Amino acid sequence: MKKVTIRDIKVFLTAPDGQNLVVVRVDTSEPDLFGYGCATFAYRAFAVKMIIERYFKPLLVGRDASRIEDIWKLLMVNGYWRNGPIENNAISGIDMALWDIKAKLAGMPLYDLLGGKCRDRVNVYLHCNAGSKEQVIDLATRAYESGCKYIRVAYTAYDRPSADSSYICLKNEEKYYDPRLHMKHIVDLLSALREKFGDKIELMTDTHERIEPTNAVKLAKALEPLDLYFMEDPLSPEMAPWLARIRNLCTTPIALGEVFSHPHEWLPLIENNLIDFIRCHISAIGGLTPARKIAAIAEAHGVRTAWHGPLDTTPIAMAVQTHLDFATPNFGIQEYYGYGPQMAEIFPGSPVYRDGALWLNEVPGHGVSFNEEAAARFPAHEKPTKWTEMRLPDGTLHTP
Repeated sequence: MKKVTIRDIKVFLTAPDGQNLVVVRVDTSEPDLFGYGCATFAYRAFAVKMIIERYFKPLLVGRDASRIEDIWKLLMVNGYWRNGPIENNAISGIDMALWDIKAKLAGMPLYDLLGGKCRDRVNVYLHCNAGSKEQVIDLATRAYESGCKYIRVAYTAYDRPSADSSYICLKNEEKYYDPRLHMKHIVDLLSALREKFGDKIELMTDTHERIEPTNAVKLAKALEPLDLYFMEDPLSPEMAPWLARIRNLCTTPIALGEVFSHPHEWLPLIENNLIDFIRCHISAIGGLTPARKIAAIAEAHGVRTAWHGPLDTTPIAMAVQTHLDFATPNFGIQEYYGYGPQMAEIFPGSPVYRDGALWLNEVPGHGVSFNEEAAARFPAHEKPTKWTEMRLPDGTLHTP
């Protein structure tokens, strides 16, 4: 078989929903054979673009496009220091594009290249976030009526209903919140949803690492009678040893991992059965190549997948992880935030939400293309990131 080599690598930035997205296109020596990948690190998008164009492209042009494992390791060690989110996202863009190319060459959807389907549908959970209890319940009702049985809820002000006039939001966009109030209000909100829906839905909530370890243990115990599908990110990676105390005291399932970028963060948690769901942002760990290995390790330890699916990931990445969801025996649930109406034009062939699940474009490759002209109408921005400046009531900076 004729060797297919990498001829060119292009990087595109766009922000159709306000979040910077990074798209990578890898062209090959075969006319009209190319692949797309997601390299989105929304808050360092220009740095990712620079790494790919200045360092990775000169290194890869002319190399065999079929050697995905070899190229992934080459890129990971090329800068000597490794496993940082900027470089991992840059690697991911190329990695996903190469998998897209390989599946196109094989003439099959990506999930078939990964071993074939393990299920007939990929269920998702939807976000129902609003400022009041009534609004959250209304959103949850609409999600349920759309066919979704997995629902994650929160107040947009995080610690309390935003109608509460004591909530403080400074002009420079620093946000102040009270972790103890969050605990009180989220238990009340989830209790109201459980009372309304009974066991017809699965409930989830996300603490976003914003409570101290002792409070995380207390909240996990308080949520135990509500039988959640999972409690997400009760602790930051730095506080992971506290997970053992949660395990010892209650049965609330734990999902963790969206800020992980290094194997030392996820391996001990999986191997020691300290989490129930692994939630990596797959471009931040380096793409599909490491994600499928994480899934396999998790399977051996009874841990299920629940890959991160926020607005700051492209439909390309959403498609890639949905292909992996189909082909992963220990799939748990797929997060799906949804996209604005302009995304279908920019990313033709994107996965489609219907009846509580994501459905793929059943063509060779991952199925998603990229309209460069449409994307150019939504240029990336260079505004500083402000939402991550979260402070406790006394002004102490805390995790976002």
